Amino acid sequence: MTDAKTMFEKIWRRHVVVDRDDGYTLLYVDRHLMHDGSATGFALLRSRGLKLRRPDRGFATPDHFVLSDSRSVADIPDPNHRSLVEQIRTNAAATGVTLFDLGDERQGIAHVVGPEQGVTQPGLTMVCGDSHTSTHGALGALAFGIGSSEVAHVMATQCLWQRKPKAMRINVEGTLQAGVTAKDVILAIIARIGTAGAVGHVIEYAGSAIRGLSIEGRLTLCNMSIEAGAKAGMVAPDDTTIAYVKGRPFAPKDAEWDKAVAFWRTVPSDAGAVFDREVTLDGNAIVPMLTWGTSPEDALPITGRVPEPSAAADDVRKASLKRSVDYMGLVPGMPLEEVAVDRVFIGSCTNSRIEDLRAAAKVAAGRKVVIPAWVVAGSGLVKRQAEAEGLDKVFREAGFEWREPGCSMCVGMNGDTGKPGQRIASTSNRNFIGRQGPGVRTHLVSPAMAVAAAVTGHFTDVRKLMG
Repeated sequence: MTDAKTMFEKIWRRHVVVDRDDGYTLLYVDRHLMHDGSATGFALLRSRGLKLRRPDRGFATPDHFVLSDSRSVADIPDPNHRSLVEQIRTNAAATGVTLFDLGDERQGIAHVVGPEQGVTQPGLTMVCGDSHTSTHGALGALAFGIGSSEVAHVMATQCLWQRKPKAMRINVEGTLQAGVTAKDVILAIIARIGTAGAVGHVIEYAGSAIRGLSIEGRLTLCNMSIEAGAKAGMVAPDDTTIAYVKGRPFAPKDAEWDKAVAFWRTVPSDAGAVFDREVTLDGNAIVPMLTWGTSPEDALPITGRVPEPSAAADDVRKASLKRSVDYMGLVPGMPLEEVAVDRVFIGSCTNSRIEDLRAAAKVAAGRKVVIPAWVVAGSGLVKRQAEAEGLDKVFREAGFEWREPGCSMCVGMNGDTGKPGQRIASTSNRNFIGRQGPGVRTHLVSPAMAVAAAVTGHFTDVRKLMG
């Protein structure tokens, strides 16, 4: 037996309130993120005559239903959606939750705002009524999405009943090529293990290629852990993490900072810690990726071709591939670089941070889009910084629309959708049927690859445009 513990085990044990004989554990929750979809949780709380137990641990921002072409709630055409955005304001005022509202430049997508404000910190447990809460694990937190009834439970008790997941480590070794980003890494991982590959596990991403990523790259990586079936994704905190958190509004200050850093350095997995499953990828071999089908596991290098369903190993897989190829309007064997694109979306909690916009602007500079293309920053602060750096001017001169922060076209529930049959190159996280509107065909790519498609009108290996 060894006393060496994984990072997940350390954080889990530190937050246990009680272990039940039936396998459930009551966990204490350090941070509860809320958005305009959290109205149901507040309503459940009121219906039971309960108060929010720890408003100081709650942080809210409207993101799912806000418009990307207006900051006015009154402009939201759907009355139900407008009510949800209005309710987050009234609920926060009534309970004392910290709110980053429309009109506040700190407003944005919850999973961009949390790290940006220093709400996200190593060693914490974090929840939100949104599956991509796994994003926050990039800073060494145990973060995961929860359902509406669980949201109400956390509001009332600051605790949550959970079954303990297993621990999985995915090692990516080597050095990423120029033009290869964290988005390409996570798509390569999901293509390798499948969308059910990490079910029942918390993933710890490790290896030299992961350590070489910026925090923004790690946020992208952990964001899509859910698309691999995982409960959560995590990266061990290191000097890069500490430098990122330092000085942020909700980060510890003065003597508390020194105390926090000392604790954060104990969070990473111990040498010799045993994982329930391990997978290793060669980071040197990863090239720019894109999804071709209707599942995140349907991902291939840009140098590849549309799969031939008849070549699948069994009838079930053949039928699945044929359905995807038919829905996506593709021809088996067709080079991916010959697939024409109708529209481009750069945004979402996966790829809307300043580093993403810089990478996109670098490819866009001096070029012109040939199809409609949007850029939606992840928060007002990201938008402001991009404008200070002149990135908005680069995008506008290239023909992109420069829009207001929010989930926008990623989620397709705020008016920002494609048209039936349209093929969209998107920097978001899901390419399910109808995700970006009925009949829309979504291909997931990195921001740089999205720009490459926008300026050529078809999927293009961005490395060809990088000089």
